[in-house]
Amino acid sequence: MRFTLRKKEILIDILVRLPAKSLVRFLCTCKSWSDLIGSLSFVSTHLHRNVTKHDHVYLLCLHYSNFELQADPDDPHVKQEFQWSLFSNQTFEECSKLSHPLGITEHYVMYGSSNGLICISDEILNFDSPIHIWNPSVRKLRTTPISTNINIKFSHVALQFGFHPGVNDCKAVRMMRTNKNTLAVEVYSLKTDSWKMIEAIPPWLKCTWQHLKGTIFNGVAYHIIQKGPIFSIMSFDSGSEEFEEFIAPDAICSSWGLCIDVYKEQICLLLKFYSCEVEGMKKIDLWALQEKRWKQLCPFTFSLDYNYRTIGISVDNKLLMLRTDYNRGISNLHLYDYDFKQVLDTGIKLAVMKYGEIEFLYSTAY
Repeated sequence: MRFTLRKKEILIDILVRLPAKSLVRFLCTCKSWSDLIGSLSFVSTHLHRNVTKHDHVYLLCLHYSNFELQADPDDPHVKQEFQWSLFSNQTFEECSKLSHPLGITEHYVMYGSSNGLICISDEILNFDSPIHIWNPSVRKLRTTPISTNINIKFSHVALQFGFHPGVNDCKAVRMMRTNKNTLAVEVYSLKTDSWKMIEAIPPWLKCTWQHLKGTIFNGVAYHIIQKGPIFSIMSFDSGSEEFEEFIAPDAICSSWGLCIDVYKEQICLLLKFYSCEVEGMKKIDLWALQEKRWKQLCPFTFSLDYNYRTIGISVDNKLLMLRTDYNRGISNLHLYDYDFKQVLDTGIKLAVMKYGEIEFLYSTAY
């Protein structure tokens, strides 16, 4: 089946309105439809429309496959079965379960979702961890090539994945600390299917510092770092390959309860405080990065009876909040509407992955 330009425009206008599950059925219609639906430009158009209108947007969450069996999460004899699933962003019903596309049964982690693509790799990253770019909707998978720098020993690896509109390419950014306490950065391009080592590391990163949390927005990776008592945000543009530093607000003096994410197209810092001006309340302070300066927003206050913890911000600008049941090892996911000051219980119970004293919980938009 061949398209005239006008017919193709009409077809695209129809198809971008459909959910991903419906598009998968049309892959078998004919080769031209399959090529169209699987193209990066269509996937980008489909995602942009859905995100803008919040249509067919899901919460991608890691949870226990059977909540009721997790009676003692610290019992080494109880095998915890984790499951990645897509939940409706409106009704919070489970829409579909996701299994590793290679049939791997070991735990794996998703390190970013953009334009319908998901970046997955090992739950504990190493310099030689395989990295896969996966499109669950059209069931396609690409494994990135092995880095040419595998002989370097690293003590810490961070991985982020996102779309860079400036270069119209999906990028993966891998930041590594060597055993000699130096920084190494590699960038993967989906277009060229290759890694590039970044040679120019700025002088202010050639010192002892501690990496904390990070996020990615428009192809720019942001990381909270600590140099002595000073907290700052390190940014790396995967398109221009330039670094920049933003000193954090003075009120941020601890990494506990500190989170970074995107709120209304702006990088935002969130920090939980036990003290609050209102008696019997706690608060979470928010700062947005506007024109390279931090602007403090109105805090989110809640009762001392609720032990909320912030893990991020959803695609429709709602705070992802957790209320953890430590006896059962599960965390109940709540959404906080910052504009209307309302908290909504999603009913989704996230799994808690522990490595010593460190806890990992995962929920993001897809």
